[in-house]
Amino acid sequence: MSVPSCNDPSRDRLLMAAVEIFAERGFREATVRDICAKAEVNQASVNYYFGGKEKLYAESLNFAFHQADLRYPLRDSLNSSLPAEQRLTDYIQVFLHRLLDESALGHHAKLIAREIADPTSALDGIISTAITPQFKMLKEIIPELLGTGWSDTDIYRCILSVVGQCLMYKHSHSVIDRICPEVIANPEEIKRTAEHIARFSLTALKHINQQGQA
Repeated sequence: MSVPSCNDPSRDRLLMAAVEIFAERGFREATVRDICAKAEVNQASVNYYFGGKEKLYAESLNFAFHQADLRYPLRDSLNSSLPAEQRLTDYIQVFLHRLLDESALGHHAKLIAREIADPTSALDGIISTAITPQFKMLKEIIPELLGTGWSDTDIYRCILSVVGQCLMYKHSHSVIDRICPEVIANPEEIKRTAEHIARFSLTALKHINQQGQA
């Protein structure tokens, strides 16, 4: 028996339900029964379409990243002919909007955050296919801003500093909502916040560059 194509409605419903339930409960607490009930499919469908809960979970993570890529594609940041400042600014804009999307894509961001905080065997695959390519891209951009003579470790620290600023707005969302909700109140304010992170990061990298040359 061949597995139906990705256009199969039952498979699509099952995958969407899995993303939502895994995001809300995590891999260990989510049950196949609840996922299938939400998708309105037979429990045997998980094995039929995905080969079990673990493979369904891995596919859910892949789907989450794919949907984020479709909705918020990296364009300028992937274009090596553009200035490093423009490429880094584009990356920050896209990444922050992905993190703070409150539509159905919010389940995807939550699912990914859960996996990073409480990793399963699926994490290695996600790192290989989705996260490492972004790090490689940033590892091309950052040295153009830092100048020469910096070690890989120095460059990785700078990458993590940039990424960490964006993640702060995701992981501290409930705190920001209580103290200064206006900074991420709507897409336009998120854009302004991303521009601030970009300016902050570019200024810091320029300063480090000047220190290194002194």
